[in-house]
Amino acid sequence: MNFQEPKGGLVERIARALERLAPLLPRKPNFGEAEAFIWQPEPEAFLPVIEVNRVALSLLKGIDRMRDTLVANTTRFVEGMPANNALLWGVRGMGKSSLVKAVHAAVARDGAESRAPLKLIEIHREDVATLPRCLSHLRAAPETRFLLFCDDLSFEAADASYKSLKAVLEGGVEGRPQNVLFYATSNRRHLMPREMLENERSTAINPSEAVEEKISLSDRFGLWIGFHNCSQDDYLDMVRGYAEYYGLGIGDNELAREALAWAIQRGARSGRVAYQFVQDLAGRLGVRIDAGSER
Repeated sequence: MNFQEPKGGLVERIARALERLAPLLPRKPNFGEAEAFIWQPEPEAFLPVIEVNRVALSLLKGIDRMRDTLVANTTRFVEGMPANNALLWGVRGMGKSSLVKAVHAAVARDGAESRAPLKLIEIHREDVATLPRCLSHLRAAPETRFLLFCDDLSFEAADASYKSLKAVLEGGVEGRPQNVLFYATSNRRHLMPREMLENERSTAINPSEAVEEKISLSDRFGLWIGFHNCSQDDYLDMVRGYAEYYGLGIGDNELAREALAWAIQRGARSGRVAYQFVQDLAGRLGVRIDAGSER
């Protein structure tokens, strides 16, 4: 015998099947649950960071001019005044990403009761093409200010995602929301390898236009902050600052002698090398420090 299924039951089954096939709507972000978040494009979400990996602003030695410039720019932004997107570029290990995170903490907590909250949003390099989707969520929270941060940003020859970033920084129909500022760090001033630019110059029909199109991305950052190799005095100031902060209790002459020997062994002087030396020294002295707070 054939029993015909009631129409209502069939409709319900079709509706349930369509619900399973339909994409899940992104959950509305709760920016009040943390100071910092990581943008996740699939599925769309802002993952809260309960404890941000950063050092105190006072510990970043030898980069006073860079620090003051970024603090001033960020303070103007959180106060609702005009401010620039910033590109922190230069040699490795001199505290570019540490400075962004430290400045966020200092500015967000200074006068926090009387100003709009300031949140740090990290977007990974490989997710730059999803920036418009990320910004649509930030635009919907105008009562909050956001520092959108991309660490170690650079592009290779076959990578066209830099065009998405260009449109967001300037020139797109929507552009950057007024409550969002974009900070990026890179070892490359123009975000692209020199050999890539030279290749464009040598093979393009119109060399100047080809190169200009590539380097115009870095021009979209109104603020360029350069980081260069540090002097021996700056390096020792960094070491002394860390040693005092962590209470290592070692004489200055011995500290300087060991720190310089460490730098010679590494073949470099930088904030990162200074911190790595202090980690090693603290381990030998049996002093516990926060191993997560690296430049």
